[in-house]
Amino acid sequence: MILDPFNAFVEHAPDALSGRGPLSGITIGIKANIAVKGLHWTAGMALFRDRIATEDAEVVARLRAAGAVISGMLTMEEAALGAKTDNPWFGQVHNPHAHGFTPGGSSGGSGAAVAAKLCDAALGTDTMGSVRIPAAYCGVYGFKPAQTAVSQRGLEFAEPSLDSIGPLARSLDLLDQVARVISDVGDAPAANGCAVLADLGGVECQSAVITAYNRASAAMGEVADITLPHRLSRVRYAGFIKTVRFMAQHFTDADPALLSDHLKRLIAYGPRRSDADWAEDQSVLADTAEALRQAVATHGVLLLPTAPQTAFAHADATPSNQADFTCLANIAGLAALALPAGFSDYGLPVGVQLIGAPGCEAALFDRARALDAKLCAYRPPFFTKEPNP
Repeated sequence: MILDPFNAFVEHAPDALSGRGPLSGITIGIKANIAVKGLHWTAGMALFRDRIATEDAEVVARLRAAGAVISGMLTMEEAALGAKTDNPWFGQVHNPHAHGFTPGGSSGGSGAAVAAKLCDAALGTDTMGSVRIPAAYCGVYGFKPAQTAVSQRGLEFAEPSLDSIGPLARSLDLLDQVARVISDVGDAPAANGCAVLADLGGVECQSAVITAYNRASAAMGEVADITLPHRLSRVRYAGFIKTVRFMAQHFTDADPALLSDHLKRLIAYGPRRSDADWAEDQSVLADTAEALRQAVATHGVLLLPTAPQTAFAHADATPSNQADFTCLANIAGLAALALPAGFSDYGLPVGVQLIGAPGCEAALFDRARALDAKLCAYRPPFFTKEPNP
């Protein structure tokens, strides 16, 4: 049994074995909304507490075929809707860099398990940043494939058109290896430029995030400023509404006693949205997606902070702008890669992300490697006590 003081794993595979292949001997934890044959497939929900997967998700089957050791199921936010991984049914996950602090959500167990070296890599799911935000908060690497590049068979959805299964790892090389097994990594050429969002779209960021982002921007060389047609907070809210509208329908017949009050409050936003407001939401999403696709087609990659802040205490309220940057790749159906970029004065990791076009994933990894070599920002956790900001 793995010693896990962070509550990253919710279930360990009793007979995890390695096979032959490029990932032979590599241990991989799986977020609990992805099916692993013979293990509980809960999606972090009391509603599915007793559900046992009868077959592997496509991505898990690919990992097994590549020789990976499937270690078990990782703790996550209830229904993959949340930002802390403070699950009312399966417990709170702690950030290995600061006990009592969030590892991010909804793939918090995935980020914590990788950072704490409880497994070599992990799978998470990303609806509006749920792989990349835990990667940033936990100081590891995370990749969100384009939705069209990875099978979603065996995934308990949050929102099908936004969801993407993606890996987290402690190195870009292993992240790339796992990504190539579970998804289609295209080698089409991409433009050599780099775009940045003028004034970061007006999103308020912590000083440590600004410092790390400015350093990353300088390391990318010449960059081009772009603007988007809508405020990022408006875009993120439209994506949230799209997600909870799907969930409200998906769980319409669920026993209310098996949904937490927090989840019910979030889901309720969807049905309350008027038809006129929902039509406006769709227009916001479409306009933003088109602008982002044009930006990466023209400039190759878009550089952004991963999250506007570092990890925060579980006792604190979730910042409303947490997914303002990460939601963009999901809304536009783009690939995105998060990497460590620095630390706050209190030892909490900071991340940046590169967003690129589907089919150009190999070029995206190449740009990330070049940036990573200049930043040299990966550092394993040195302490687990609460910092004193």
